[in-house]
Amino acid sequence: MSNALSKVAAAILAVVLLYLVPAVQSAQREEDYRALAAYNTLVRFTDAVRNKGYVSPGMYHDFIHELGAAGGEYRIELEHRHKKYHPEYDDPADSGTFLDRFSIHYEAFYNHDIMTLLFPEQAAFGTDDEPKYRMEVGDYFTVTITRLGRTPIMVFDHFLYGAAEQRGSHVLHYGGMVLNEDY
Repeated sequence: MSNALSKVAAAILAVVLLYLVPAVQSAQREEDYRALAAYNTLVRFTDAVRNKGYVSPGMYHDFIHELGAAGGEYRIELEHRHKKYHPEYDDPADSGTFLDRFSIHYEAFYNHDIMTLLFPEQAAFGTDDEPKYRMEVGDYFTVTITRLGRTPIMVFDHFLYGAAEQRGSHVLHYGGMVLNEDY
């Protein structure tokens, strides 16, 4: 009886080693390639925006198309922080009490603000120039993409480990200071 039990255990182990382990490794490699392709696309788009100083509908459509080619579906969040200088006064009502310094504050604009400007409800007829969301040198622009949906490695993780939380990061951030105003 113990001989039959060991043969069954050996058969199950052989199936796991021959089929399941390579499948998990292949799914992990595929996930790594997709994440790398998405990150490269994110970096190219964000650097182009930072170097030009604006976002155009064409640039945004190209970014979405490249993300789709990388595989998967993503939620995209854009953030623009505009730098503002405010003079500091001892008494704000009296301009003669200027303290010879300025404080820096950032005004933030998010997806709704940017998309409303890029894709207006009613397009202006007769204009040859496409709308642009313009930024100034010194502003900050950040893009965050979040992976939606399930991938093969998530399915394997859930099957093997019963993991409610998937391994790895499915959120990618990239951004920085706007370097140029090329409009």
